[in-house]
Amino acid sequence: MSATPTPPEPFGDRLLEEGRGLVEQAAERGLTVRLMGGIGIRTVLGDRFPERFARAYGDIDIIVGRRDARAVEELLAGRGWDPATAFNALNGSRRLLFHDPAGSAQVDVFVDAFEMCHALPLGESLQRPGPALPATDLLMSKLQIVALNAKDRSDLYALLEGCDVRDGDHRSIEPDRVAALTGRDWGLHHTFELNLGRLREGLACAEAPAALGTPVDAIAQAMERAPKTRAWKLRARIGERKRWYEDPEEVDRTTEAG
Repeated sequence: MSATPTPPEPFGDRLLEEGRGLVEQAAERGLTVRLMGGIGIRTVLGDRFPERFARAYGDIDIIVGRRDARAVEELLAGRGWDPATAFNALNGSRRLLFHDPAGSAQVDVFVDAFEMCHALPLGESLQRPGPALPATDLLMSKLQIVALNAKDRSDLYALLEGCDVRDGDHRSIEPDRVAALTGRDWGLHHTFELNLGRLREGLACAEAPAALGTPVDAIAQAMERAPKTRAWKLRARIGERKRWYEDPEEVDRTTEAG
């Protein structure tokens, strides 16, 4: 009589370790993968991570180059992740999803660029050293979220407390790099501006140390003084009368399963 196969253990309690292991295994295979999201922030900060902002994680976000995407799909499947087949067939040139077969966790794979509420050219940073994207990229990937929630604010506060804010150092938050992008895109500028305001409101409610107002202001001031393109100025005249962001596609796992 054959033994009953042991069901897989959920990834949920070990996502931080799984994310780091995924990047390490990818590097062993010559693939370039960088962590993003909350786990990316926890990883890039390392010992500098402020424990007051520690939280549970529900997913792993990564970015890969287009040439490595197929090999990363195979790597994820080999590590026990189930592909969201229908979603990946439609969106695989820019984004892939993988689900935990024994739990609710997922891996969100961005291919070459980052497109959610706004598009960010984060693939340009894939060749920077380290298992995660640089701090500025991680900051922008959070600031572009239109419906910023408590977890996103916590991640942003952790970055602002754990990183220096100065230009010319990819290990720091670089305000001028942020401003170079927002100066070309009014919609991106507006969402960042709104979210920096939300961070200030959180500081007033003691969500984080009041001293974090200084880096928030440094980023906002860099955005304000940066030169704006003609397209930016024309779009600014329309303002919020026209929607300035995209609604990211979310996947219902029940529907995905068919």
